[in-house]
Amino acid sequence: MSIRKRMREILVRKQLDFVPGAHDALSARIMEYKGFEIISAGGYAAVGTLLGEPDGGQSNMRDYADHYGRICDAVDIPVYVDADTGFGGIHNVRQMVRAFEKAGVAGLFIGDQVFPNRCGYLPGKEIISAEQFLAKLYAALDARTDPDLFIGARTDAFALEGLEAAIERCQMFMEAGADMAMPQGADTYEAVQEVSARVPGPRSYNMSHAAGKPKLTLQQVEGLGVTMVTFPSAALFASVGGILRAMDALKNDKSFDAVADEVVSLDEYYEITRLKRHNEIEENFDKKAAAQVAAKRDAAE
Repeated sequence: MSIRKRMREILVRKQLDFVPGAHDALSARIMEYKGFEIISAGGYAAVGTLLGEPDGGQSNMRDYADHYGRICDAVDIPVYVDADTGFGGIHNVRQMVRAFEKAGVAGLFIGDQVFPNRCGYLPGKEIISAEQFLAKLYAALDARTDPDLFIGARTDAFALEGLEAAIERCQMFMEAGADMAMPQGADTYEAVQEVSARVPGPRSYNMSHAAGKPKLTLQQVEGLGVTMVTFPSAALFASVGGILRAMDALKNDKSFDAVADEVVSLDEYYEITRLKRHNEIEENFDKKAAAQVAAKRDAAE
């Protein structure tokens, strides 16, 4: 089964899946190592990792395609990614879909903010008209060469125009052929309940550190028919916290002893990064090359 078919299978089954967000290839591999079946990768974590800045849409499509490609290459599980606004107009959207497909993503979602996109939890957002976004969504759906590529659509209308406007947009997105529609920020119990009742398709719930304290518990989310809970920045914030503690220990104590229990062992690091497999591949080709040279030498004699 292809990675993309696997993602579709995961999202339609009747159980709640936890989807952590990878900010680089190593974090993605850790998530696979710990048994997650699907992971996400988004702009907030990418901009933080690549630029050390907050997500204000200051990166570009090619940077994202390279970044997501490294993440996809590191794992053998589906990767669902953030495509911001599609990085421009209709033709930019088409280029994005083709580039992200080549990068190996299992699915992507695009949003209806004006370009450039900013984190949905930051102030200053604006959205384009429903007509403009639907044209971009149609372009994205038409551009995919693999029909199993999962394409979601996200609206930021909730924060600007209210729940009814967000639901209306989500309904139009699904009518246009999107695989999933997501109203950004509509994350209270009543809002999720209303969206679930009126918008078809699988349901995703976002537990981002950028949103502050979660409004719902995981038990409440599961009772609302949600099939996927994403944690797009959990690994990023955990990594930053770990590095801060380690650097504090080094700077102030001149030692890592205070954080020794938090540091991964050498053996586990090599297990995560697949050192054994890495060496086996190298040894296999070395032996193959040596055998060929030996055979050639024997034949000459």
